[in-house]
Amino acid sequence: MKIALGVEYLGTDFHGWQIQETGIRTVQGVVELALSEVANHPVRVFCTGRTDAGVHAKEQVIHFDTKTYRENKAWLLGGNAKLPHDVNFNWAKQVDDDFHARFSAYARLYEYKIYNHPVRSALNANYSLWEPRKLNLDQMSAAAKLLTGKHDFSAFRGSLCQAKSPIKKIEHFEIIKNDKTILIKVKANAFLHHMVRNIVGTLLKIGRGEREVSWISTVLESKDRRKAGATAEPQGLYFTKAFYHNL
Repeated sequence: MKIALGVEYLGTDFHGWQIQETGIRTVQGVVELALSEVANHPVRVFCTGRTDAGVHAKEQVIHFDTKTYRENKAWLLGGNAKLPHDVNFNWAKQVDDDFHARFSAYARLYEYKIYNHPVRSALNANYSLWEPRKLNLDQMSAAAKLLTGKHDFSAFRGSLCQAKSPIKKIEHFEIIKNDKTILIKVKANAFLHHMVRNIVGTLLKIGRGEREVSWISTVLESKDRRKAGATAEPQGLYFTKAFYHNL
């Protein structure tokens, strides 16, 4: 049988999602260890999308195969009892055999959080990017609209990206401010490595008044990563949701 779970985690003390060499703490590593104890056999999980060191998740979706029968509640509560404090399962359910956490997802939603205030915040340091300068959200929103739709996002692609194609479709792009916090929400069919963080770094240059709105179109059309802004820091990024037809 195949089990899917929603995973929430704080990425601060992890070296990203993917298992690495022995001794490196990863989200996948602690999740597999917890589920293996509940299943009474080694478990290998597959996720919707890998996250880098310091990046958080509100609902990463994973699946694994098992011959061990447990009620959904047992996978959920039993798994949480074995997990460290900075990771937990939000839900668990049995899914069809053809379900795949990565390949069955038709869209993903990421959020990027910016703490926009002249004075830094100790409480927000691990959960948002601190930007002390005033940002022009109207200009940033106008630039974001130019990225919606289907494009070649090579200019926002990380050097370690393993995606077969740089062509992705951004379905929704929204920038919201609530008091001192700016939330950037991006929904797309799929993302390139560092794509959201590179877009945010580019939007920040526009928000600070260093570049015009139209500059982002020039960057996009160049397909040259060197033309875009710096990669925004990881702690502001959240894998928020994956969208499926059969979950």
